Amino acid sequence: MEFIAVNFLEPGDRAVVAVHGVFGMRMANLTESMGVETRRVPFEWGKPVDRDILFAAIDEVRPKLVHVVSGETSTGVYQDMAGMADFAHQRGALFSIDCVTSLSGMPVEIDRWGVDLAFSGTQKCLGCPPGLSPVTVSERAVKSFEGRRTPVPSFYLNLKELLAYVGTGKGGARAYHHTAPVNMVYALNEALRLILEEGLEVRWQRHQSAAEYLIGQMKPLGFEPLVDASCRLHPLTTLRLPEGLDEAAVRGRLLKEDDIEVGGGLGPLAGKIWRIGLMGENARPEVVDRLVAALQRQL
Repeated sequence: MEFIAVNFLEPGDRAVVAVHGVFGMRMANLTESMGVETRRVPFEWGKPVDRDILFAAIDEVRPKLVHVVSGETSTGVYQDMAGMADFAHQRGALFSIDCVTSLSGMPVEIDRWGVDLAFSGTQKCLGCPPGLSPVTVSERAVKSFEGRRTPVPSFYLNLKELLAYVGTGKGGARAYHHTAPVNMVYALNEALRLILEEGLEVRWQRHQSAAEYLIGQMKPLGFEPLVDASCRLHPLTTLRLPEGLDEAAVRGRLLKEDDIEVGGGLGPLAGKIWRIGLMGENARPEVVDRLVAALQRQL
């Protein structure tokens, strides 16, 4: 996220950020802290972005960058991206997405959607240890970067330095930049090999099936889904709590006694929902069965 902000935005630039959860808010906080004129476009937490409202803001602001969260981890919403990048491009803007929780758990179609900039994380549906953040940068974004007026306010995240490091110079020459976390690169390579072996479409279906099984098993215990089925983020399910549940105490006992960690609600959803992640190898019915059995004991 910070790589995208420091390379493709400068003080005085304008950005439009859709905010329907913690991670849209986080991007807006970051761009504002950099002196970027940021238009936050707010939406109800637990609902997707209304493209008509977003498009109206883009038309009014004419920003350099538009940012939307693909999988909002704080609310469990998966955002339909169709047409968003095209609209941003027609207004001269780059289109950026956060696909931390959606990548390899649901469709993330960078080229078909026309995405210029995207970032993810290795620790969720990729099933890899935490520590790396895959990013992608389009040719359009590189041209925008080459037109910067000011130096990049970061050494470690500087795109020019990183491109030289991976060997995009004359004859593929490389320039030293940093000592790479080689063990993490090997781990990511193996995680990607396993994903391709399983097949992306099969993997997407496995995450959906696990989420649907979770919702079905939790309903008899009084837990209801927060998000409409049309826009659920399958790797991260948000459930409304049964009335009268001391949710923090139950989550604490699940962690202490059963080694099961369940996320609580954030922001306006704090104390109102649970956030249950079924990602990578955890997106399986036996994981749900273990949670439900433990929860039945706790209740």
